[in-house]
Amino acid sequence: MTNAWLAAGLGVVVVLDIALLWIVLGPALARRLDERNARRRDGADGGALDIRAIAALDPASVLGNGVATAAYDRVVRVASWAYLLSTAVVVYATGLWPAAEDPLLLVLAIGGVFILFAHEVLPAAGLGAARFVVEVAVAITLVSIVIALTGGAASPFFYAYPLVVAGAALVVRPHVTVALGGVAIAGYLVAVVVAADGTAPDPGSLAIVAVNLTALVLLAYVAMIVAREQRRTRDAAVRLSTIDALTGLANRGYIIAAVEREIDRATRYRRGFCLLMADLDGLKELNDTYGHRVGDRALSIVADVIRDNVRRIDIPARLGGDEFVVLLPETDRDGARVVADKIRQGVAAVGLGERGERVPIAVSIGLGEWAPGRSLDDVMAAADDAMYDVKRLARRRPNGRTTMAAVGPGRPSGAADGVEQVDGPIATIAGGGPGPG
Repeated sequence: MTNAWLAAGLGVVVVLDIALLWIVLGPALARRLDERNARRRDGADGGALDIRAIAALDPASVLGNGVATAAYDRVVRVASWAYLLSTAVVVYATGLWPAAEDPLLLVLAIGGVFILFAHEVLPAAGLGAARFVVEVAVAITLVSIVIALTGGAASPFFYAYPLVVAGAALVVRPHVTVALGGVAIAGYLVAVVVAADGTAPDPGSLAIVAVNLTALVLLAYVAMIVAREQRRTRDAAVRLSTIDALTGLANRGYIIAAVEREIDRATRYRRGFCLLMADLDGLKELNDTYGHRVGDRALSIVADVIRDNVRRIDIPARLGGDEFVVLLPETDRDGARVVADKIRQGVAAVGLGERGERVPIAVSIGLGEWAPGRSLDDVMAAADDAMYDVKRLARRRPNGRTTMAAVGPGRPSGAADGVEQVDGPIATIAGGGPGPG
């Protein structure tokens, strides 16, 4: 009884320590994550947009390796309650461990309280991937105590170790799985030693321990391999469904969904955004004169310039053909004009080298600014109309002058105001404002 209560008390201390660390460090970690995201939003991190970073349109719906939060919570709750209840039934129905019944009841009660706290009290996406590690650590601790109280090497509850470690392997990286597997092995060995109470293990017990550990290692290995292949398959599927094969930017389906979600977010938090619509000028002439290979190169160059001149939270996409779209969250018209001008100048500065001559390329860019009450079609139409107004203005200037105009979406086409002449190749920018509400 002394060893049983000692093991139970140790388990209580370990679980309370982990819970205390979670409570104390959780808010601090969350603040650090918020600050890092804010720096990215402000462009402090710099660098080109990584399309994989926006593979999930709703980041709050996933944890760690892209595992759906709802699915994770459901599976963990079912498995945890099933283990706790089945253990209680076996212990009290068989009466095999009468001296350990009370400590076991305490351990199982702690496990139930932890499940309620982790899955009902804390936010669903709290701590992100760290949540896996904390929950697995608590599970391994509780299972080790149960095994120590129910015979050590002869305990029938060893099956929980492979269940916990193999399950974790499906949602965490391999090196984390290896670490958790090591902790599980150490916990099992400690439980066996505590249960032996100083007596030397017999050959039968050693054989059981060896077989159990072998099973644990093999199952963890298989789970890691399966998880790795699943991640590769998922990443490939995400890439095929969200990324344009030629340019590496987001595709039409993705950007439409992203703009719709941004409208919902902007409506909820009363923050505006802008949309740039860019068109590669003269793509048909490039294809007819130099071939489609050169036209594809021109599209790739424009995509690279766009990618190099946006923030991480901005979403550049190829709408189709020679048209590109850039979603600029939390950006007003002046900020969007700065981005558009950087893209225009970048494209004009690059050009194409073909058959010993430099082939200039240029883009026309229209700007649409979202305002409360406007739909996806309204914003897209504003940017599209502004872009075609720009093209019409450009065709009137064969001398290569560039026009920058502001066009409101509520006004008729061509009703440009504030026209300013600047030098440069024909690459023009127009801005569509919110107009009347």
